[in-house]
Amino acid sequence: MKVFSIIGAVAGAIFRLVAAIAAVYLIYQGAEICFDYGYRIFTEEAVSIGEGRSVTVTITESMSPMEIAELFEKRGLVRDAKLFVMQYYLSENVKEVGPGTFELSTAMTAEEMMAAMVVEKEDTEEPEDEESKDPDNIDDEEAGSAEAEDLEGAEG
Repeated sequence: MKVFSIIGAVAGAIFRLVAAIAAVYLIYQGAEICFDYGYRIFTEEAVSIGEGRSVTVTITESMSPMEIAELFEKRGLVRDAKLFVMQYYLSENVKEVGPGTFELSTAMTAEEMMAAMVVEKEDTEEPEDEESKDPDNIDDEEAGSAEAEDLEGAEG
């Protein structure tokens, strides 16, 4: 009986050691993958070097960022759709990117693509003419003509 308890204790210790080594290995691999992804979010280079290949894409208002990323991956604009989605949400242009047809290149980074997809917001106000924008300008003109009338009246 003593032999079985010694064998059980040794087997249990070996099992715990193997489990600890496996846990450390999995944590290390996970940290390495997370670091690589995090690093690539901010340093990912364009798919091609030089001029690249021009690609026309149409983005609709109903498309989610993941659908846009998958379209870009299929068209060869990005290497990893999931990475592009993370870059999209961390981009400073995330609020301005809108629907439309865009001419993109495989030589563009994700940030450059998002900057190219910025859609200008339409102003609802009508632009005013130059004279009505500057109230000082009108007052000066009116004051100048009033002074001229005063001078003519004083001379005559």
